[in-house]
Amino acid sequence: MTVFEGRFTDTAGLNIAVVVARFNDLVTGKLLSGCLDCLSRHGIDTAPTSGQLDVAWVPGSFEIPLVAQRLAASGRYQVVITLGAVIRGDTPHFDVVVAEVGKGVAAVARDTGIPVIFGVLTTDTLQQALERAGIKSNLGWSYAMQALEMGSLMGALGRSELC
Repeated sequence: MTVFEGRFTDTAGLNIAVVVARFNDLVTGKLLSGCLDCLSRHGIDTAPTSGQLDVAWVPGSFEIPLVAQRLAASGRYQVVITLGAVIRGDTPHFDVVVAEVGKGVAAVARDTGIPVIFGVLTTDTLQQALERAGIKSNLGWSYAMQALEMGSLMGALGRSELC
């Protein structure tokens, strides 16, 4: 039996792209901060000129899949992290955006073979979003950990006789 697992310390040569929605930036900025902190503490060079990490800002969560697709298809990144916050309002707009972003991000991963971490918060209130972005815990950190694990796992699978 062969067991494949990703490691959180296997970051050499791991290039990561982060796509962040500007809409609800009070929340997404905090998610990005937690994400960058985690990546930095696990050996990713987050300096703007490092070339190991790039951040792309998009207007809103609906635009995340298109930019994630372009980045994943570039061949430059081993993993893409998406960060957004969709907060329920009084109209069905929430349901449409959440469904399309979720389907779009999943399609990018399937179509490119590059792991795409779904870090789009879907909450009923701004307070819930803020709690998930740093007041109680910062899910940006968790999304970064998922990215490190998946980047390492995909590298291990690529080096195996399976592929």
